[in-house]
Amino acid sequence: MSAARAKQVSATRELILSAAERLFAEHGVAAVSNRQVSEAAGQGNNTAVGYHFGTKAELVAAIVRKHHEQIEHLRARMVADARGSRDVRDWVACTVLPHARHLADLGIPTWFGRFGAQAMTDPAYREIMARESLNSPSLAEAAAELNRCLPELPQEVREERRDMTRQLMVHVVAERERALAEGGTTPRESWEHAATGLIDAITGLWLAPITTRP
Repeated sequence: MSAARAKQVSATRELILSAAERLFAEHGVAAVSNRQVSEAAGQGNNTAVGYHFGTKAELVAAIVRKHHEQIEHLRARMVADARGSRDVRDWVACTVLPHARHLADLGIPTWFGRFGAQAMTDPAYREIMARESLNSPSLAEAAAELNRCLPELPQEVREERRDMTRQLMVHVVAERERALAEGGTTPRESWEHAATGLIDAITGLWLAPITTRP
């Protein structure tokens, strides 16, 4: 492939990724067809998505990877700085802050937060999101270190609070992103400050007392 052709293919892929991310964020993954994505990306060939990405699942995975590569870079630096800490908040920050900083770097509007919330409602696409997250060495390290900070936490409570943490992260971020895109008000003035509030809340969740069953 010539350099000019390779550049054109790369530009087309980016157009498709951007159009798909926006449409999936606004309407849900299942509600948007590959043809609609191709049209929104300005492609005269309605099979452009299939040609460049294959299936819709592969398109979803490509969107996730595009963002996770940048988030991973931010998180890896935070994890390196936090190594040796036994403070729960430090490891919670490693899971929350890189995502918020990535969205801040993208400017307004963004769609990745809402895209994630939409994808998490469908078991097939939720599995893709989870699989891509498992490929993050820094996230795996942060999760392992968080567990070490809470050695007495029963396994069932640990799993429950992990699920609660995931729900908070996904939906708080998506709601803030939506409000910013629509020009609405938000409780915090910046993504950095919003992340601070979310880190505080999730830290409190992990450290909350456990009610003993009768």
